[in-house]
Amino acid sequence: MERSFVIIKPDAVQRGKVGEIITRFERKGFKIVGLKFLRITRQQAEEQYSCHKGKSFFESLVDFMISGPAVVMVVEARDAIVLTRRLMGATDPLKAEPGTVRGDYSVDIKHNLIHGSDCPESFAHEYPIYFSDVELVSYDFAIDNWLYYG
Repeated sequence: MERSFVIIKPDAVQRGKVGEIITRFERKGFKIVGLKFLRITRQQAEEQYSCHKGKSFFESLVDFMISGPAVVMVVEARDAIVLTRRLMGATDPLKAEPGTVRGDYSVDIKHNLIHGSDCPESFAHEYPIYFSDVELVSYDFAIDNWLYYG
């Protein structure tokens, strides 16, 4: 099993899409192992997006991420990172496929509703900004035998 880190961004919270987005993860078969509703701090946002520090959009991205409450979660599934990226859709809503979160709800590249880890290294960097290891809950999923072969 693999884990991925997800942020349901302030625009999604303001638009009332939190339940819909979480439902998509659950319907796909993801196990939620960590979940928080919070207001991201400037320090957390700057650490989260430190790879973009010095780029022209860094400050506006940080300002956007701290502009309102958000939901952070850690999800688990086989190939969780790739599946999360597919469920979210392309960052640019003009390229996001219908049926994805961004393809169905996003109309602006800045207000694209959701963030997800893009590789295992990103996950390792991102989740500790918001969760301690003891806050992540490991458990058996009753439907695992119906989701995975072998």
